[in-house]
Amino acid sequence: MKIGVIGAGYVGTVTGTCLAELGHEVTCSDMDKKRIDKLNRGELPFFEAQLEPLLRTNLEDGRLHFVSDNKAVVKDAEIVFICVGTPPLPNGKPDMKPLEDAIHDISHALTGYTLIVEKSTLPIRTGEWLEQKLREDIKPGIEFDVAAVPQFLREGYAVQDFMKPDRVVIGASSQKAIDMLVQVYQPLNAPLLITDINSAELIKHASNAYLAMKISFINSIAQICEKTGADIIKVAKGIGLDRRINAEYLNAGVGYGGIFFPKDIASLVAIADQYSLNLDILKSVETINRYQRLLFIEKIEQALGGNLEGKTLGLWGLAYRPNTDDMRDAPSQTIIRSLQNRGAKIKAFDPLAMEVTRNIFPHLEYCENAYEAAKDADAILILTEWSEFEHINFKHLKESTKCRLIIDGRNLYKPGRMMDLGFTYISMGRVPAVPTTTAKASGKSSSKGSSASNKPLEKV
Repeated sequence: MKIGVIGAGYVGTVTGTCLAELGHEVTCSDMDKKRIDKLNRGELPFFEAQLEPLLRTNLEDGRLHFVSDNKAVVKDAEIVFICVGTPPLPNGKPDMKPLEDAIHDISHALTGYTLIVEKSTLPIRTGEWLEQKLREDIKPGIEFDVAAVPQFLREGYAVQDFMKPDRVVIGASSQKAIDMLVQVYQPLNAPLLITDINSAELIKHASNAYLAMKISFINSIAQICEKTGADIIKVAKGIGLDRRINAEYLNAGVGYGGIFFPKDIASLVAIADQYSLNLDILKSVETINRYQRLLFIEKIEQALGGNLEGKTLGLWGLAYRPNTDDMRDAPSQTIIRSLQNRGAKIKAFDPLAMEVTRNIFPHLEYCENAYEAAKDADAILILTEWSEFEHINFKHLKESTKCRLIIDGRNLYKPGRMMDLGFTYISMGRVPAVPTTTAKASGKSSSKGSSASNKPLEKV
């Protein structure tokens, strides 16, 4: 099938490349000529694991093309996916100007029946508005349909999420549109949810808002843990074993970041306000998320005697999540600015995000590895749960720096082990460290034939 993709940003590039990998002939367009030239050379303008090899393979095989002309993309396409950015405005609503520009180009390029698909995350009822705008602009007699197939791509795992999705949501009002989209997505062997466009649009917003709510909920419980002596890791484990809940997104820490969760929450709140509905629960989600960053800064100040002036802090992690170089609304940005305002010197390391961060904070000291960032530091701060931080060589760390204070915003380590290794370890929502080499518990089982079901599921 001939497919056009308008917008060669993160979503558009992933979508276009993966559709080409499925065997379709795909042309992507973007008004950023430098971006298009880079993509045509087989180079990504952002980092995404597993994507670049697919990009190059499909370019070489002639199934994937990149141009800087939206109308050329539309001209021969059977399906056009709209993947333009819709950044949030100050009032929480998305900026629809990029979408309006895309619609203008589409309406002036249509020559025959074409299926127009929303792939960008757009507010509910955008499909109705989009169809009305197209009908106002296209030439009489040209047929089209509008549909919505929301994307559920996690940065760092986007290829996996596209090629092996939990589900594919198809929102359409005509059987022809449904049949075409089923043909496109059926090779993925994923559950297909066929629904109306309004519901498809809302599913995307609601999914992200719910996941963000889980993160803020567990961070609220973490605050209770710190006040009462409970351990958030054990509490989250107990909650997550409930089949109705599961453990995904129940990791306490400095909170979520990136563009998707904050944007979708703001958009849902704006929609609720438009219809005079109370959605304070989501306003609280965002408030709690922002507070986690301030709470982390308070922990740093308390650990260093209340004064950060002249202190050197080694940051491990800058990106808002591992396996990406995305710094949009990363918790590290808020934390870095606050630490700088308090007179601290910052040494930073991130496996991927340092080049992007240099454009935001050009005067930080950027290091080649985690050990260099820790050297001469008064404290090590962990802001991103990169796997290499989870498997740090603590013997080497102790040999390369005198720093023995770790303030962990992602709860990567066991407090008892860190104490045994000689570190002062402060994390989120957990009790103070105790030695792991404790005496054996007294008393023996009164029955040799005790049931195996009485054994602990897992020691946490």
